[in-house]
Amino acid sequence: MVVSRDTSFLSGATDSEQASTSRAYFQPPLSRDVACQTDHLETRTVGTQLSLKTLQPHFRSEGVQATVFSKDFGVGTSSVDPLFLSSTPVRRPPKRPRVDLEEELEDDPLEGSALLEASMEQESMYDPANTATSLDSTLQSEDSSTPTHSSNKYIVYESCIMELFSVCPVCTRVFNAMKLQLFRYETFRRHARAFIEPAVIHHWKVTRDATLQRLSQEEKVILGGDMRADSPGHCAKYGSYTMMDLRTNTIMDIQLVQSNEVGGSNNMEKEGLTRSLSLLESCGVNIDCIVTDLHPQVQKFLRERNITHYYDCIFLFIVGISKKLEAISKQKDCEKLKKWMKSINNHIYWTAAGSTSGPERIAKWAAILNHVRDVHTHEDPLYPKCEHAIRKTTDKSKWLQAGTPVFYKLEKAMTNKRTLKDVAKLSPHHQTSSLEAFHAVILRFAPKNVVFPFIGMLCRLYLAAMHYNENANRPQAQTAEGVSLFKISFPKSRKGECRVKPQKSQPTFGYVTVLMDLIFEEVLVNPTPYTDALLAIHVPEDLSAQFEKPDNEEVIANFVSRFTRGAV
Repeated sequence: MVVSRDTSFLSGATDSEQASTSRAYFQPPLSRDVACQTDHLETRTVGTQLSLKTLQPHFRSEGVQATVFSKDFGVGTSSVDPLFLSSTPVRRPPKRPRVDLEEELEDDPLEGSALLEASMEQESMYDPANTATSLDSTLQSEDSSTPTHSSNKYIVYESCIMELFSVCPVCTRVFNAMKLQLFRYETFRRHARAFIEPAVIHHWKVTRDATLQRLSQEEKVILGGDMRADSPGHCAKYGSYTMMDLRTNTIMDIQLVQSNEVGGSNNMEKEGLTRSLSLLESCGVNIDCIVTDLHPQVQKFLRERNITHYYDCIFLFIVGISKKLEAISKQKDCEKLKKWMKSINNHIYWTAAGSTSGPERIAKWAAILNHVRDVHTHEDPLYPKCEHAIRKTTDKSKWLQAGTPVFYKLEKAMTNKRTLKDVAKLSPHHQTSSLEAFHAVILRFAPKNVVFPFIGMLCRLYLAAMHYNENANRPQAQTAEGVSLFKISFPKSRKGECRVKPQKSQPTFGYVTVLMDLIFEEVLVNPTPYTDALLAIHVPEDLSAQFEKPDNEEVIANFVSRFTRGAV
């Protein structure tokens, strides 16, 4: 706090002490003349000092304006050194604890005045009226016994805080534990409906239309599609179908479907695909092929539309085959198969990537049955012989023999009708692993354990798409010396084997800046066109709308718990 010229602060001292102390306070250049004007009838000056252990290192305090015990205090300045009023904190040497100084003053008043002069050289803001006060003591009101951490707090602008403190302690507690006062959820929803959601929907539509306009000028586009349910199982309320340009790894469109629109959650994926394809065709996008999962309704729909369809199920296909082969390898006289499991998994990827047609994939897939017997020429003309170099091996025990139980079971697992059908549809160039990565991003914006309204869910999906499109293709992180960084992990599926992948650079949030500018510069100025676009979106009725709402009092009256079953 600043030092006052009012000598009433020294009313409890003797004349000699007053003269000595007065000279110590006001003898230049040991102090700077700062006026603290107060009304003696209504207010009083309160000295405040930060504890040495609270903030380190200490900085010189500037003029402080505060409200204490509901009394107003005005702080003014007279002719003060400009350096003293600088906004830049000035570091000062550490001071001696005030309690020690007070004890020395009590022992010897004359020696105390000399010590006080030395102390004033280190701190010109010392207030003798409150010698032992600290920051902790001033935070608690003298008129109330409420602890500091139980008092109400409020969010204020940084500029307002800096008017009160030049340095403030860093708080690491959560809002609820701090009892920090925030706006209610209803207030948040009101602002979101009026400003945030209209801005998000407008910005997404602008960026989406620009992407579709660019893709309409290309000759062919390879699409990837997949649906994400908002909850596991077959009881999902929402299904969000995402359409991605697999060549550029860009989210093109998102369709949100509510289960009661299509008669159940099982029909949401087909409806989302239908809506998305209709939008792309209306924008003039030429579709080369589409890569999806094995959903039966999707397969039939694309087959009827004569759209080239590939499966993205290589990973799932490998998981299914691996489980079957592992079960076979544990049977009697089938232990040899375990040595071939990794080679068979690699063969699946090679078959999908190195083939141009379904029959060629089947021919290459079936060739593994000859390869495990050390036979490298095949009867199918689409793949007459193995492409690898023929090497002689000294370990002939690893080869399987035709007619043995292990070879029979392997052949049955790899050539059944459903397996061959899936192999023929494996995608030769692109997979939808990027879509799965996008679904992981959605979890950060719309967790599955939280229920959102339709528009709220739609806006969160759009925000997730903006974030993904901005950061999906960011470069690999490097050290200051330019060395590329990698991540090493040990996935559970690899059973102890490590996995290495490049570590990407930190994500950016440029879309947030764009949205903030849109909200404050356009939506707040003229919200009508943005809210009109929001109201034009069809919102399906809630799932509970088909049921009759009972009377609350009647339901409460009929409530019976298993602990209190009422009179018998």
